[in-house]
Amino acid sequence: MKQILITNDDGFESKGLFALIEALKPLGNVTVVAPTVEKSACGHSLTLTQPLKFVELDDDFFKLDDGTPTDCIFLALNKLFDDAHKPDIIISGVNKGANMGEDITYSGTVAGAMEAVLQGIPAIAISQVCRDQCQNIDDFGYELAKDAIATLVTKILADDFPLGERKLLNVNIPPISKEESKGFRVTRAGKRIYGNDAQVHWNPRGIEHYWIGLPKLDWEHTPSDIMSDFEAIAQGYISITPIHLDMTSHDDIEKVKKWL
Repeated sequence: MKQILITNDDGFESKGLFALIEALKPLGNVTVVAPTVEKSACGHSLTLTQPLKFVELDDDFFKLDDGTPTDCIFLALNKLFDDAHKPDIIISGVNKGANMGEDITYSGTVAGAMEAVLQGIPAIAISQVCRDQCQNIDDFGYELAKDAIATLVTKILADDFPLGERKLLNVNIPPISKEESKGFRVTRAGKRIYGNDAQVHWNPRGIEHYWIGLPKLDWEHTPSDIMSDFEAIAQGYISITPIHLDMTSHDDIEKVKKWL
């Protein structure tokens, strides 16, 4: 039986995680290791300043107290698996909210998949794009996400992962029903437009503190023959972006040499 390891950054009780479990259980043995609490925007971070503890909640279902998605994958591969019996695939999600454009650098969801490919295991990060800051996610649920991930994982478990080493698939699902979807579209990472949504507040003792808010999902149209992830979602496609972990700007190596 194929072995599937999954994590997320929304916590072990998230609806997206349970949707992912439901979609993948027919395809193999599913092991879950997820953070105890929400770890959104934690990036590719390991916990180095405190000990971590596995808490077994059910057969093959663990929460990691108090770990990040990267911790979950790193420690699961050391504690629950060994070199001779690694997972066949690792899936991170289904995240509540988009992970497109430069947001992939913040994303704990994408980070879980990053850790997987660093360890030599095929991986997918999957996120459900929302409308209105995810307040209406129950209007369309995770049905399209479940169909999409089951299709992709079935292909990969048939020994058909399309990418090389240290590369992953970043999947974003449009906020529409299955019937409205136009299918898959292979995309590039788009260009996000960021605002400053830091809000100042004062506690009852008059001490100032800040909340970092959730800015609007704005993006910039950039000329290209390849559709961006933002464009695909806006047009009703499931966006699939190949991501590689080599962040070198290869086109600029000669320019920097001359500059030096």
